[in-house]
Amino acid sequence: MFGTLNSILALSILLGLFHILLAAALVTASRGAKWNAGNRDGEQAPVPVHAARAERASRNFLETFVFFAAAAVCAIASGRDGHLAELGALIYFLARLAYLPIYVIGIPVLRSLVWMVSLVGLLMVVAAIF
Repeated sequence: MFGTLNSILALSILLGLFHILLAAALVTASRGAKWNAGNRDGEQAPVPVHAARAERASRNFLETFVFFAAAAVCAIASGRDGHLAELGALIYFLARLAYLPIYVIGIPVLRSLVWMVSLVGLLMVVAAIF
């Protein structure tokens, strides 16, 4: 299942969607379905801490995912999707998978360390291209 860069990219896409859906569900649980279906104009009341953290984790995922996806597609298209790229992608995916609960629970130093591990994985995919 984790054997190819294609598979890891697909799993990362699903993880990104899960980030978005979790954040939306937690915010909607706080603000209600009427808010979710509305235009969301004007100032919004603050959401509970876990919902706010899930929103920030989702934005953080999206900030790095675009670079990961571009690197993965480039590695696949150039035929440089071998061991280094696959290992880097797996490291990126597993770190991003761990990042979400760590951020939502609120473990600050570990959160930063896990983010750095995901960056190392991303840079490994980039290195494989060269």
